[in-house]
Amino acid sequence: MPNSSQPLYRMKADFFKTLGHPVRIRVLELLSEHERTVSDMLGEVGIEPSNLSQQLSVLRRAGLVTARRDGLFVTYALASPRVSELLAVAREILLGVVVSQAETLGEIDEKPIKERL
Repeated sequence: MPNSSQPLYRMKADFFKTLGHPVRIRVLELLSEHERTVSDMLGEVGIEPSNLSQQLSVLRRAGLVTARRDGLFVTYALASPRVSELLAVAREILLGVVVSQAETLGEIDEKPIKERL
């Protein structure tokens, strides 16, 4: 993914595109708790093994996840604890957005119908 000839903002855009899939976010959240195998994650993400492997491949190519072979199994882990921090910050931002939207909706609901027309 990173290419030294690209401007930093393009590299950031590519990075966030990698995060732009719900399954990838869920996988990163699971790996934030502890390292796991594909079979450990399957029940949590609710997709086919081949699709999960494909999403893990994308995360590995982006440098967000590492893989270690343990006999017949491959164990996945976050490449950096900073990934977990990024997810926590995103959660805080989204919580603020949701609370703000709920407050706005509450204000609208409190207005008399005549004022809304």
